[in-house]
Amino acid sequence: MSTISFFNLSLSFLPLIFIWYFYYKWTKDKKDILIATLRMIIQLITIGYLLVFIFKSNDIKIGIFIVLFMIIVSSWITLRNTINKSFNHYLQILSAVAISGLVNLIIIIGFVLDLESLYEPRYVIPLAGMVFANTMNALSLAVERFEKEIEGTSFEEARQIAFKACMIPQINSLLAVGLVALPGMMTGQILSGIDPLIAVRYQIMIMAMTLSSAGISAIVYFLLKANFIQKSN
Repeated sequence: MSTISFFNLSLSFLPLIFIWYFYYKWTKDKKDILIATLRMIIQLITIGYLLVFIFKSNDIKIGIFIVLFMIIVSSWITLRNTINKSFNHYLQILSAVAISGLVNLIIIIGFVLDLESLYEPRYVIPLAGMVFANTMNALSLAVERFEKEIEGTSFEEARQIAFKACMIPQINSLLAVGLVALPGMMTGQILSGIDPLIAVRYQIMIMAMTLSSAGISAIVYFLLKANFIQKSN
């Protein structure tokens, strides 16, 4: 792949200036996009240097620490978007994220890819990032919608609406893949010279992983929530 120069890279931010202008004009908030963009740049540059070190090391303890860090942070970000910010609620979210993410990660790493070693950083870390980020986004939608619906309806009806809402982006992505868009991982592999038919297999694995991680996280969360409500009553 060709290396992108810093000048050429800076051109990709031109549309953001347009977006920032209207975001500020319509919402009166001039900080959100600027802070988010700056954080994105700093975080990605930092993780780039960190991944160079991680990929050279096969120390499984480092891998375990990174996965645990992802679970804790993604759970905290999910909690940030909820009304109930109690410690018990955080534990429910943490359990849902951890169970869903680890189940999918173990299946992919241990069985689907059939790697020589259970811990190969260049596979484990990127895949863990994908699965926990997806789990975080889906669960955020589920919890946020559930908290709004539960105020005016029963637990079962609120759960039904919230579960369906959090699965809409996942199902839409499966319906659109290959017809509307070529997903990031598949595009990256094709750009790096991988046979498209091999890239397709990896993308199918990723799409199945993202759908199941989203679904399992919501299921675990609602099971824990139901159990907590029963004990409270």
